[in-house]
Amino acid sequence: MSQSCLRVVITGASGGLGLALARHYLERGAILAAIARRADLLQTLSAEFPGKVYWYQMDVRDAAALEEAAGDFVSRVGLPDIVVANAGVSVGTLTEYAEDIHAFQQVMDVNVLGMLQTFQPFVARMREARRGTLVGIASVAGFRGLPGAGAYSASKAAAISYLESLRVELHGSGVKVVTVCPGYIRTAMTSINPYPMPFILEADEAARRIARAIARQTPFAVIPWQMGLAGRVLKWLPCRVYDRLFAGAPRKPRGLL
Repeated sequence: MSQSCLRVVITGASGGLGLALARHYLERGAILAAIARRADLLQTLSAEFPGKVYWYQMDVRDAAALEEAAGDFVSRVGLPDIVVANAGVSVGTLTEYAEDIHAFQQVMDVNVLGMLQTFQPFVARMREARRGTLVGIASVAGFRGLPGAGAYSASKAAAISYLESLRVELHGSGVKVVTVCPGYIRTAMTSINPYPMPFILEADEAARRIARAIARQTPFAVIPWQMGLAGRVLKWLPCRVYDRLFAGAPRKPRGLL
């Protein structure tokens, strides 16, 4: 199907990678369901692409709201061809601080349960139609646990495993599952990182590469490919070597979400 005919759903569509992906598809004629918490930014996107954006202000932790939005979009436009679970949050956490428990739970709720709740309203519909692509934005941070980022690394590792389970469950159904593990992307989320970010991509370039992986229905894509090589090396490092290398690494600042 040409991109001008695509119906696409994207969560976290008001900023960063989500907004870049939204613009990528809209500029190629797609019809978009844009889901995010910031109504003002969604309205701006809608005004930029008149008649092409159906926007829904909500938090992906609200399963009932996601179900309602899915039903509304399907009734108005039809079954989406692509659903991108992109919404995510990141903050530094340390287990020794009791106050970080709440931040840890929020990260897991958004990055893992939010992905599940984004897909759930569409799975049965897509299975019945025997078509559709579910795309989960995970991260290379899920390959190994990063110091000071226990919540984020754990959430992305969980997302990777969840997406693999879903892919196997839907094998042969006509519904494809694409796991995307980006490296560093220049967004507000990474702007506070106090450490070097090798192979960092601008959001627009990352969106272009991710859209290409989605079009190819690549089961597991690491973007950019250099981070895939780096991640593979880190994944297979013996624990004592990995621990020694990363014990003193700079850490993402702790904070509130």
